[in-house]
Amino acid sequence: MAPENHITEVGGTGVPIPGDDIDTDQILPARFMKEVTFDNMADYLFYDARRDDDGEFNDHPLNRFDGASIAVINSNFGCGSSREHAPQAMMRWGVDGIVGESYAEIFRDNCKSLGIPAVTTDHETVTELQEWIEANPDGEIDIDVENETVTYGDTTIDVDIDDAMQEALVEGIWDTTALMYSNRSKVEETVAGLPYVEGDD
Repeated sequence: MAPENHITEVGGTGVPIPGDDIDTDQILPARFMKEVTFDNMADYLFYDARRDDDGEFNDHPLNRFDGASIAVINSNFGCGSSREHAPQAMMRWGVDGIVGESYAEIFRDNCKSLGIPAVTTDHETVTELQEWIEANPDGEIDIDVENETVTYGDTTIDVDIDDAMQEALVEGIWDTTALMYSNRSKVEETVAGLPYVEGDD
């Protein structure tokens, strides 16, 4: 795999997205899933929550912390449906990493497939980090995938990352499509040697 696929660390400014049990329909409302590509998904991220009754942007954190790349969430984030559109929208909005209390398993797996580290820590630590972001909107947050730490300001905290996610990110094997393409010649060589696969001739 190419070196850029090895994700050992991500960083940037933060955006707090408080609330438990934020489901995928809040993250990416179902009515926008009719599009055949993910290209415009950033425009639909938290579409309803980010707007008032007149359709104007409100004070939702994603409106106030535009340009942030580290989302800080609470518990059971991404629950509900298995739609990949939710993490796709977050990635296309600019999210490179997520720190939170817990995730729905399918949401976390979808993050892994997109190369987005999703790490966990306890409620108190998450709350402190969310409050720090509010007080330091331009402050940098770094997620160290290899060493399982998050650093912000003068503080470094230990976090947990799923073993499979950590291995996939650090080894650069999270992008399964790219992985298949990079091994195409090996696959073709194996196929050519199989007695039960007919060739093109």
